[in-house]
This record gives sequence, C-alpha cells and structure tokens, in this order.
Amino acid sequence: MNQATTPPPITPPGRVYLVGAGPGDPELLTLRALRLLQQCDAVVYDHLVSNAVLEFVASAAKRIYAGKRRNEHTLRQEEINALLVQLAQQGKRVVRLKGGDPFIFGRGGEEMLALAAHGIAFEVVPGVTAASGVAAYAGIPLTSRDAAQTCLFVTGHLKDGTADLDWPALVRPHQTVVIYMGLGALAQICQQMIAHGSAPDAAIAVVQDGTIATQKVVVGTLSDIAARVASAGLKSPCLTIIGDVVHMHATLAWFKQAS
Repeated sequence: MNQATTPPPITPPGRVYLVGAGPGDPELLTLRALRLLQQCDAVVYDHLVSNAVLEFVASAAKRIYAGKRRNEHTLRQEEINALLVQLAQQGKRVVRLKGGDPFIFGRGGEEMLALAAHGIAFEVVPGVTAASGVAAYAGIPLTSRDAAQTCLFVTGHLKDGTADLDWPALVRPHQTVVIYMGLGALAQICQQMIAHGSAPDAAIAVVQDGTIATQKVVVGTLSDIAARVASAGLKSPCLTIIGDVVHMHATLAWFKQAS
C-alpha cells in the first residue's frame, strides 16, 4: 500500500513595491512609503536614498545596495531586474527604493516591465521628485506668472554618456529648465545654451544635496556658473535650475544650508 506523500509547501506570491524616497529629507516621505518600509522583507535601494530615510526600514528586512553612479555600477540594470524577480518569487515583500520619484529619470518603468514579463505583482508609490523638492528648499519657485509659465525637466546624462539635448527647446523664453544629473556636463550645457540663443547672463543655480543638512546652493549666470561651481567644490548629487525664477532665491531662501 502506497503511503501518501506530503506535498511541498506552497510559497505565497511575493510583491514588489516601487517606492519614491523623495530628494533626501525623510520628512518628505509619503505615509504609504513609510508603512511599506516598516513592513517589507527586503529593500533594494539606490545611492540617492539618504541614510535618514533608510533608518525607517524594518530592522529584520534584508538590505541590498544597488546604487549606480556615473561610471560606477554596483549592479547592472539587468541584474537589478533579475534580483527583484528572484526576491518576489521567493515570496518576499520587496521595496525597490529610489531617490526622488521612480518614474522621473529613475528607470522605474524598465523595472516594472521586467516584473510584468514574469507575472510578478507590483505597486508604484510616487515620491517627491528632486525638481520640486530641491527647488522648494532652495527658495526657487519653478513657475511664476511673470517669469515662467512652463517648466521643463531634462536629464543631463543620456544613455550614451553624452549631453546632446534638444537645445532649441531649452532656450525658449518664459520657462524654467531643470536638469537632473547634469553636473559633469555643466560647462558643455551652458556653452550650448548660449550658442543656441540664451543670454550669457541668464540666471542659473546649482544645488548640491538638496533638502538635507549639507545642502549648498551656488547661483550665477550661464557664462560663469561652471567656474563658481568648481570654486565651491560642489559634487553629485546636484540639480541645476535655469531661468528668471532663480533671481527669487536671494529673497526666498529659507532653508539653512551648509557653509
């Protein structure tokens, strides 16, 4: 007589939460993001996620660093995609934690497409993107009835490593241009904007470590900002804001920045 065999335990389906960590200040986390960080089994995070935000991660959760800096990738994007799939298939509640908002220059769409291809359930939790958060802490409104009726977000670090942007679009009047990841190409960006019609004395600000205690703001013009930034020793992560709204920084700056 054959004995009945015990079937192997069924692993409950896992789920991945793509969570925006905001620009740095943990007070800018959404309530949903906070709850998920405190309940997750694993968190896969990038280098733009501040230590103050990571303090909210559940003590029992596995932490996996997957940061990508310029010319320095801990994990390739394909490896990150595979890792998320693997963790979810193990039945884990996974938080994929990204600085700012994951769908604004965060490659969140690529990761969700990989999960969808493997039938993995996911949820997207938006975060305060760097443009709005950093500009607010720098005292620079991104729009103004008098100065800017349009706000344009662009990335200064393209897939092939160049900064070959849509220059005619960037130099249109009455708009604010916010450039993510553009510190390394700052001089080239300014030169190209002047060459395509921007005034050399157009206002520009570069903000390092926006929204946290080490925030620094350097203000200048397209013709001199590269030298000012070099003199100040600014390092990534930085956000660049170009337009007449930058003039408001002198009056509206409220956040105490590092000296």
